[in-house]
Amino acid sequence: MKKIEVKNLNSEKVRDLTLNDSIWAIDVHEDALKKMVRLQLAATRQGTHKTKNRSEVSGGGRKPWKQKGTGRARQGSIRATQWVGGGIPHGVQPRDYGFKINKKERVLAIKSALADKLKSNAVVVFENLELPSMKTKDAKNLIETAKLEGKVLFVTASDCENLYMACRNLGYAYHILAEEINVLDILNADTLVLDEAAVKAIEEGITNA
Repeated sequence: MKKIEVKNLNSEKVRDLTLNDSIWAIDVHEDALKKMVRLQLAATRQGTHKTKNRSEVSGGGRKPWKQKGTGRARQGSIRATQWVGGGIPHGVQPRDYGFKINKKERVLAIKSALADKLKSNAVVVFENLELPSMKTKDAKNLIETAKLEGKVLFVTASDCENLYMACRNLGYAYHILAEEINVLDILNADTLVLDEAAVKAIEEGITNA
């Protein structure tokens, strides 16, 4: 059974927390991770790009010159695809970039992301993350005291308004709820910081998925 230290806000060890090996100790499944990242990135694409074909561009109602006798190639409209300002053939059209993956792959991906962070010693658990105020310096003090490196993702089981507000002005610290945890945010963070209740909430959510 894997265990991890639980710290207080002064970064002092309070106790050990036993982790669920079926989540935190699995072999990282890279294919599931890649597919889930692709899915999340695809979901952020609006897909509203569009070009006009020859029936949608304005103008071109009249034949530019008569069919015969001019010595020029016959033309039916100045909005044909070969004309400047004409329609675009086979251009991009609005589309949905999303795709589906099954529930087992989703669960495997989130497990793999968590296990990967734990194997990299990039998971820190606090007894709670209730900051005394919503000042940015409180978040900075916590990060410096705990020696948290790089981009820091805070995950809590309940709304920690002070923590959320304190992180807003820091370009390297973010806060989400345990129910919002996802593969892209985990992989994008250098350090994953959770409160003890968030660990239990995540484990319960994955086990019951």
